[in-house]
Amino acid sequence: MRKLLNNLTFRVLIAITLGILVGHFFPATAAKLKPLGDLFINLIKMVIAPIIFLTIVLGISNMGDLKKVGRVGGKALLYFEVVTTLALVIGIVVANLIRPGEGVQATAVKGGDVSQYAEQGKEMNWLDFFLHIVPSNAVKAFAEGEILQVLVFSILFGVGLTRMGERGQSLIQTFEKLSRVFFNILGVVMVLAPLGAFGGMAFTIGKYGLATLVPLAKLMGTVYLTMFLFIFVVLNLILRYYRVSLWKVLKYIREELLIVLGTSSSESALPQVMDKLEAMGCSRSVVGLVIPAGYSFNLDGTTIYLSMATIFLAQVFSVDLTLGQELTIIGILMVTSKGAAGVTGSGFIVLASTLTAVQVIPVEGLALLLGVDRFMSEARSITNIIGNTVATIFIANNEKEFDRRKMERAFGKRERDELADYKY
Repeated sequence: MRKLLNNLTFRVLIAITLGILVGHFFPATAAKLKPLGDLFINLIKMVIAPIIFLTIVLGISNMGDLKKVGRVGGKALLYFEVVTTLALVIGIVVANLIRPGEGVQATAVKGGDVSQYAEQGKEMNWLDFFLHIVPSNAVKAFAEGEILQVLVFSILFGVGLTRMGERGQSLIQTFEKLSRVFFNILGVVMVLAPLGAFGGMAFTIGKYGLATLVPLAKLMGTVYLTMFLFIFVVLNLILRYYRVSLWKVLKYIREELLIVLGTSSSESALPQVMDKLEAMGCSRSVVGLVIPAGYSFNLDGTTIYLSMATIFLAQVFSVDLTLGQELTIIGILMVTSKGAAGVTGSGFIVLASTLTAVQVIPVEGLALLLGVDRFMSEARSITNIIGNTVATIFIANNEKEFDRRKMERAFGKRERDELADYKY
């Protein structure tokens, strides 16, 4: 029994359950518990930038060949574009088939103020995004947790260190030790994961209430179903190409998935997933390049949600989109879905910019989604992190930078731990 109580998966699951119950029966109290979730996410954010920096720099320096760095990065970006475009198309096709917005009365759904998102959506453009990638101040990028900017600086630092050759070995050894220090800090922080999951879930249920789901239940069900199919059909087929079991991968990272479920943030599990993928057999260099880049460019769950939400709003307002307009929406989302990564309220900002560009669906329709957006953010975040996990395994196999013996040992250890917990 003691082993079961010490199991992080079990504790997080219990915390999520308690969060739902407290949120439902004591909503006023639960709505004040947001700081618990925020505290845990802030603790994780505290180590994300240094861990990404050290992982990328060490990965590039261990790779040695700068041509290989460019090749891996190029393959990753190509993979991201193909898979996220596929996710966009799937979202739009399913939304057109099931038609979740049909019959929904805009006046029957409790709305909210979306003026800030609409204003930011008008200001967004691809040029700003590309200018934002390069940090004007590297220290500021670390201080503000700008993952994409940290990624660019880390790659340049890794390239510079690699070009030093033998003279850079002492610094590499220092970075190796620093990397272990930060992962040890992460291990301490993870003790608070159940508290963060409890606070995040209680706040969501307490503030928005389960009753807000009823008018938009069809949309939520459609989004969850589409993401489920995307994971177990598309991502499953990608892994099967290299004879890797998706189910075993999901069991291997299930603690991280539960933390994401409780906190509604893929950031909360980013460092742990990077560590686990390396332990599972993916080379450090591939993990260091693919996971941080995927955080901005491979948002499968967000992409599916954005495409379905756009079609949903068109159906609510009886806007009959032509094939050309739907293709235009796909093209716009291919750019804007990557342009708001890491920005608070990014989903609404991207939706606002898309609706503004299309100019046939009222931007005010975003108010209909405010009440249920938080409930769908868990599905988005979980799909995003699974998508990036699959991408890393795929690229590692493609580059022959994957150790299957380490994978079998990692999966075997998980199964032995489960058996031990069962016995107790």
